[in-house]
Amino acid sequence: MTDPKQKRILIIEDDAHIAEGLELNLVLQGHAVVCASDGPTGLQKWRAFKPHLIVLDIMLPGIDGLSILQAVRLEDERLPILILSAKAASDDIIKGLSYGVDDYLAKPFHLEEFLLRANRLLKRSDWGSENDRSEVAAKRPYAFGENRIDFLTHSAQCRGGTISLTDQEIRLLKLFIAHAGKPLSRAKLLEVGWGYTRSVSSRTVDNFIVRLRKYFEDDPKNPRYFKSIRSVGYIFTPDRSE
Repeated sequence: MTDPKQKRILIIEDDAHIAEGLELNLVLQGHAVVCASDGPTGLQKWRAFKPHLIVLDIMLPGIDGLSILQAVRLEDERLPILILSAKAASDDIIKGLSYGVDDYLAKPFHLEEFLLRANRLLKRSDWGSENDRSEVAAKRPYAFGENRIDFLTHSAQCRGGTISLTDQEIRLLKLFIAHAGKPLSRAKLLEVGWGYTRSVSSRTVDNFIVRLRKYFEDDPKNPRYFKSIRSVGYIFTPDRSE
């Protein structure tokens, strides 16, 4: 059983030698460590283990690290995440930072530098309480057209009145809002929204889009907000007035 005073660290890394080496050294420093060797398992362990820090590779089997990063940020904006990757070009680092990573360390790396960076991020995780985190994660109500979504209560005001939203509907809405005006492929929606691999049927996404249109569109058959893009996927066009 994990000591409640220990810091919990999740390592999502498909290179067994690197993962084992990091785990050993972090455990020697008194931390509780769990490892995952692929993207889907990493997402499952993130939800179950509730880590204080994620150490994340980019090139992973199943779901890539950047998709994992986006999935985590939909639910927790403050959880420290350290990317550890062989992709060290400036464009890769910029992309990681734009998606919300806290630190980026290129492979090969010095173990002492990694431990210093990891411990710095763990200290930062103490700055806010769990209540502070939940307040940040629960975004203020979001309005578009005549619709209003309350992420704190998992409810929405729409043409049908007040409705309750499932966790999955909330997650999908956050993903669309975070990428408003930008096309999202079915594969990306499955990866980030559900933690599925590309082998899963895209009908899962299509069925949820039908539900969102039923909730929020005046004419679901001629959508204004949740539009289809042939051979690509979907795009959310909120047409908001700030």
